[in-house]
Amino acid sequence: MKKIIASDPEARSADVVAQNVERLKALFPEAFSEGKIDFDVLKQLLGDEVDERGEKYGLDWHGKRQARQLALTPSTGTLRPCPEESLDWDTTQNLMIEGDNLEVLKLLQKSYAGKVKLIYIDPPYNTGKDFIYPDNYRDSIQNYLKLTGQIDGDNRKLSSNTEASGRFHTDWLNMMYPRLKLARNLLRPDGVILISVDDTEVAHGRLMCDEMFGSENFVAEIIWEGANKNDARQIGICHEYVLIYGRNREQIQHDWSIKKEGIEPVLKEVERLKAKHGDDYATASDELAGWFRAMKATPSFGQRRFRNIDVNGAYKEDDPTAPGGRHFDLRNPCTGDIIPLRPNRGWGFDQEGFNRLVAQGRISFVSDTSVMVKRYLHETDKVIPPSVFYQPARSASERLTRLMGSNIFDFPKDETVLNKFVEMVTEPDDHAWITLDFFAGSGSTAHAVMDRNAMDNGNRRYILVQLPEPVNPQNKDQKAAADFCDKLGKPHNIAELAKERLRRAAKKIEQDNPLFAGDLGFRVFKLDTSNIRVWEPDRDDLEGTLLDSVDHIKPGRSEEDILYELLLKLGLDLCVPIETRTIAGKSVRSIGAGILLTCLAESITRAEVEPLALGIVAWNKELAPAGNATVLFRDNAFEDDVAKTNLTAILEQHGLGNLRSL
Repeated sequence: MKKIIASDPEARSADVVAQNVERLKALFPEAFSEGKIDFDVLKQLLGDEVDERGEKYGLDWHGKRQARQLALTPSTGTLRPCPEESLDWDTTQNLMIEGDNLEVLKLLQKSYAGKVKLIYIDPPYNTGKDFIYPDNYRDSIQNYLKLTGQIDGDNRKLSSNTEASGRFHTDWLNMMYPRLKLARNLLRPDGVILISVDDTEVAHGRLMCDEMFGSENFVAEIIWEGANKNDARQIGICHEYVLIYGRNREQIQHDWSIKKEGIEPVLKEVERLKAKHGDDYATASDELAGWFRAMKATPSFGQRRFRNIDVNGAYKEDDPTAPGGRHFDLRNPCTGDIIPLRPNRGWGFDQEGFNRLVAQGRISFVSDTSVMVKRYLHETDKVIPPSVFYQPARSASERLTRLMGSNIFDFPKDETVLNKFVEMVTEPDDHAWITLDFFAGSGSTAHAVMDRNAMDNGNRRYILVQLPEPVNPQNKDQKAAADFCDKLGKPHNIAELAKERLRRAAKKIEQDNPLFAGDLGFRVFKLDTSNIRVWEPDRDDLEGTLLDSVDHIKPGRSEEDILYELLLKLGLDLCVPIETRTIAGKSVRSIGAGILLTCLAESITRAEVEPLALGIVAWNKELAPAGNATVLFRDNAFEDDVAKTNLTAILEQHGLGNLRSL
């Protein structure tokens, strides 16, 4: 039975450097000598593709090398489950993770590499007041715990990045670079990342993304327009940008589309009127025309030409000719008469297509010489996304204030615009479509995913990552948020506010969409140090250190803490199905339909070994996992070596030889 220790791959996040070396070794084995890369040989193998010029085109800055190294350094942390802070823990596939996003992205590498369809982030805009994460190369987990007040430290705080610092752009680039590098690994081959940015860093952000994702994978630079600010001296800036890159643009589907503005309310009203009036389409059409008149102040009024209803839905009658169309003698298939063509016009179909439309009842013969074609709203309800999105800047704040009952976020991202981003990049019918936001803020991205699912009955998933950034009740700009946390009885931080927003958004979506049975929950995890104790000898108390290290699981860590660290380090989804049974009085878990079996009981006596082992064997046969099951125990749980040896022998005798202990 192999014991897993802190230095083992099973106890660490993905080692990106080791993975890169293995890929190189597979491609160019002759470039390796005594386990090291011979760059001279590698250059020869790559030929003219190696750029050895001293001056190269690209973006460079102080600290770039260390920023790259930060992304390559494995994390020693874990994510601890918090079912009591979650919503629908047992059934949900969504994640809300509290922690420094750099460390969390490292921890997600094994479980979610190549699985994320859409990443949307709204990182700090570097306006001089934004918080910049002071990444600590040596001990990032301890650094994070100190910053967020979870352990005693030197009271270090997130610092604002002012132009007077002398490293204004450099600090922002050093913060963004390692996070984007890790995020790219999580994208599917057809995955897409959208990054909100303003004038301050859009040029640098674009160059950095060209390097990170490849300029050939640039998709678009969207303008997100809000309200004009009338306080500028020269130009009132009323927009920001969204940079869009694909992991591999060639694999992105080419038919992105979004619903036209105001379509959904019209379609719902049409269905209501059809249910109310049956086949009395004239009355239904009259009521629909009245409904449009009452909707003048809404986007739905723009669809008022679709005011007629028949068995197929709402339609408008349209001219079937256009400049540059087809010129031929179109015949009425019922009479054989030629329908004259107006000057300088052409038909929008051929004779066969016209006959088919007549058979479908989609042609109206206004007279013997004039026809109109029915165009249905549900067939023309989508458009290619424009490069400019407009939404009044205050509308998101107003909606969020109504939802929360208090104005606690000054500039939340607009979930209705994010809803359109989700709609254009993802499809509704596959729960594997994961949307990730690792600068989650108020939780607008998750709100948008839930709204989108409710609109098209989808089952998309989301993963949010948010630093539990403290809110200070002594700061007048943060007092309302701190007071709100007090009302909830929660710590003063942004992550708590985001979780409450998700709970309230889920409740409202459920009320507004009573027929929607999709996933509105989320599992909460929090970043912490690993459950596995690292050997850290105390020279002043070596004996005490040795005694403490007999059990190398840290005190105060639950079976669930250990279990979910295993899932992360073994590369399993944090929402993978887990089944629990009691065998010989011990709690045994089956993860992923039996691919991993765990018994993390704190004690296993000699007398319990045989019934426990045989019960595990029987359950394994019942589960019949696709591959060889791994069985894992707590190392110091066994009464003695005899108990451990006997259990190992019984399991191996029945084909369960992949045994591990913690």
